[in-house]
Amino acid sequence: MIVDVHSHAWLYPEHFGAGFREQAQRARGHKEIDLSTDFERYRDAAPADTVAIVFGGKARRSGLWVDDRYVAEYVALHSPRVIGFLSVDPTERDWETDMREGHEALGLQGIKLLPMYAGFRPDDRALDALWSYAEKKRLPVILHSGTTFISQAPLECTLPRWVDNVAIRFPDVKIVLGHLGHPFENETVAVIRKHPNVYADVSALFYRPYQLYNSLMLVQEYGVWSKVLFGSDYPFSTVNESVSGLRSLNEMLTGTALPRLDRAELEAMIHRDSLSLLGLNRP
Repeated sequence: MIVDVHSHAWLYPEHFGAGFREQAQRARGHKEIDLSTDFERYRDAAPADTVAIVFGGKARRSGLWVDDRYVAEYVALHSPRVIGFLSVDPTERDWETDMREGHEALGLQGIKLLPMYAGFRPDDRALDALWSYAEKKRLPVILHSGTTFISQAPLECTLPRWVDNVAIRFPDVKIVLGHLGHPFENETVAVIRKHPNVYADVSALFYRPYQLYNSLMLVQEYGVWSKVLFGSDYPFSTVNESVSGLRSLNEMLTGTALPRLDRAELEAMIHRDSLSLLGLNRP
């Protein structure tokens, strides 16, 4: 089985503000991407036993707002292949109500945060209520971490080092740093090595193969392969192309003396039982 810990459910462009689509062309080198999330398209580009964690996103600053009801309906339509996470924008007044309703009324099993897109730091003491709730309800939290194509999203908010402060105060919360925190992978590796319940995913990185090779070599040299989870970042990429990209990383090293990534560890990461690690119920 493959567990894709990082995929999206939204209506595009309905859930996005003006200007987002134009800026999104920078995501993969000015190649326009179809950002619609059609589950049949997802299913056709993934092994039959794939289970996906899906979420929308809330970030008023960047013009992204997906009501959690939409995600819950998406899960209901496509269960048992998907597990839904709620989203909150802590810069909005009613974010705590959104969080409780997403979990308690809609049955969503985790939280997705967009610190950079919404303009907040995850270690801000004003968010202690969020981390306390996640700890009490045993909800894993996935954060977007790393760069973006949205100009109004401050990079300062996305640094993986801020999660170190969170994990010190709330060590029992399962946390996943999205995208290995690229291009701050060194910080990500330092944080996931230090904290037993902090992980990272490799979503949307294979199309920068040399950067990903160096990032995973850091993972290998620090001995934290077990803390890295598979993710696709659909619709920015698919499961099949992500798996193929990971498996081909060593091929570009042919004819060089550069060290190889451990193939067994790569395969173990692709097939990791992330549901058990994050304490999620199998659908």
